[in-house]
Amino acid sequence: MLPLGAMVVASLLGTTETVRAEEEKTLSPVTVTATAEPQDGLRATRTRVGRVVQDPHDVPQSVVTVTRSLMDDQDVNTLREALRNVPGISFNAAEGGRSGDNMMLRGFYTFGDIYLDGIRDTAQYNRETFNLEQVDVLRGAAAMLFGRGQAGGVINQVSKTPMLYGINSAGVGVGTHGYAAFNADINQRFGETSAIRVNMMAREEDSSRSNPVSGTTPNIQRAGFAPSVSFGLGTEHELNLSYYYLMTSDRPDYGVPFATNRRPNESYAQSGAYWGVNGNFDNSDTNIATLNYLYRISPDTQWRTVLRAANYKRSYWAVAPQGGAPTQYSLASQAKTRETDTDNVAFQSDFNTTFTAFGMKNEFLAGFEYLYEDSKRWALRNQGTATRPMYRSGDFTGAPNTYNGNSYAIFAQDTLEFVSDWKLLVGVRRDEIRADYVSVTGNRSNAFSGDFGEWSYRTGLSWQPDATQHYYLSYSDTFSPTADLYQLSGSAYPPERGNVAELGAKWLLLDGDLALRTALFTAEKTWERSTDLDSPQYSILTKKRRTNGVELEVAGRITDKWEVFGGVAFMSAEILEVAPGANRNFLHQTPRNTPEQTANLWTTYRLFDGWRIGGGFEAKSERYGYNPAGGGTAAFNPNVAPGYVRWDAMVAYEQPKYNVKLTLQNLFDKLYYDAIYDNGGFVYVGQPFRAILSAEYKF
Repeated sequence: MLPLGAMVVASLLGTTETVRAEEEKTLSPVTVTATAEPQDGLRATRTRVGRVVQDPHDVPQSVVTVTRSLMDDQDVNTLREALRNVPGISFNAAEGGRSGDNMMLRGFYTFGDIYLDGIRDTAQYNRETFNLEQVDVLRGAAAMLFGRGQAGGVINQVSKTPMLYGINSAGVGVGTHGYAAFNADINQRFGETSAIRVNMMAREEDSSRSNPVSGTTPNIQRAGFAPSVSFGLGTEHELNLSYYYLMTSDRPDYGVPFATNRRPNESYAQSGAYWGVNGNFDNSDTNIATLNYLYRISPDTQWRTVLRAANYKRSYWAVAPQGGAPTQYSLASQAKTRETDTDNVAFQSDFNTTFTAFGMKNEFLAGFEYLYEDSKRWALRNQGTATRPMYRSGDFTGAPNTYNGNSYAIFAQDTLEFVSDWKLLVGVRRDEIRADYVSVTGNRSNAFSGDFGEWSYRTGLSWQPDATQHYYLSYSDTFSPTADLYQLSGSAYPPERGNVAELGAKWLLLDGDLALRTALFTAEKTWERSTDLDSPQYSILTKKRRTNGVELEVAGRITDKWEVFGGVAFMSAEILEVAPGANRNFLHQTPRNTPEQTANLWTTYRLFDGWRIGGGFEAKSERYGYNPAGGGTAAFNPNVAPGYVRWDAMVAYEQPKYNVKLTLQNLFDKLYYDAIYDNGGFVYVGQPFRAILSAEYKF
């Protein structure tokens, strides 16, 4: 019986295996459809601010990332609003000489350090966030990575790009003081490896400030359209073509003047008086086309090439307060007028790879850059009368100021793990710049031609004992040549130079959900240029100045329901040497618009049944508003913008297909001043209380 039983069992097993084999031959194919990757919350996990894709935790330099989630929570519309979440930042008023976005980082100007997807974006315009995935701020000198710039750091905007999974949303918002907004983000896959994405925006804002005679108010009207298409997503050869258009049609506000006590004129600010008239305008058209090609040679080796052509047109006439009461028609002499037309062409090609040599791991990066800049700037002609001025775009008073520049650069960087857990970063860059600048003032014309060649360096020592800890010491430098960004200071002075040393630590806590960062830094700058185009006589601000500081930041998830994003920066800034011929009473004083303390916090908590609440604050200590250049022996007695704390809050009801949110900005209606005009004569009144009710549908 045993042999017979064995034969039966063997027969049954054989039959079963035969049937299974046949089933495997005819099994239907299984198609796996990718779903949306989880969006970063308040902690970013990817950045290209170091020119390669990295976790910010691994960058041996201070990096702050404002994520899309954070911008959505706060109903952020502009780059300036997004940067309120970065400690160490202060704002210059956007009207007047240096129009458009104008920020200070660690006490240094950033008007030449704003980038879009790693490409220089220095034109003077007001940037919107509707097509941004995140904003990365790399603090400290960064010339080795990006070329000429300031000692404060780099602000890099990261655009949204097509994806193979579907994300579609459309939303509207209404609010107090005439706020109305529409936005849409449409992504559609149309092939195995191809997709198209379109982002759109339209927004209008009025103001609580008005001219007491005419009733005219400052306002904002903006619209944007950003389509992009990608081929070969996830393959060796990935190609992306994108276009960005932004139209702004604003009636600008010059703010309020300082009073004789060197403080903002509280009576004007509290009354909500506005000096502008119906004829005030600030119009711009921005067009940017970009071709991006990524060749994945191997999992550890990539070659990325980008070509961009951009045109920026801007025209404005803005009435500045002169100390008297607002009137219906201000004198033409009070108006600031300008029209600019800028063309930029940029080409970048980067190669990065990882390899092992002599038993040591190397992360190598090299690249080439070319940038062409052609800019013209005119003053507008008054077509009316002295008491009733009228200005129109395209009607100029004379020949334009012109800037034409060609910049070439090559760079190489290697990060060497010379012993286990220890890495040494060394980078070098060479920039060659050929620039011609002509400045026309009345009947006088000044011309300057520059031929510059500069070396820039970056180095850092990192110790990462495990994946959750990173301790580093880094050094970087930067430069900005004469006539860069249309400043005519002649060949009598050398280029600006800046250098920064930083000692920092980064930790990932709670299984990597929460990031904690701290840094000690010292930043020094020599031959600092003025940035006010209306005051070319102030060509050199300071001969030498320094900012020392400490920063502490936190970002991420404390629990599954509780998220937090915040930071604090303490800065001690000092003028070490005054400009040639300048007032020596400025020696050892604090530079303009450099607050000693800045802080920010935003936190959200998920309640029940889709309800979520959030809130936070932005705080700055007092800042000086003055220009340290110029002769004389007058005592140091600067204008002062007082410190402030502004609170915001939000409550949201979120469902898979839709969400509804109420945002309360400046919750306690605090009167504060968040931006100083470059020459220190005016200060801009911050956003008053505003409530925004928004709804978004997802499909």
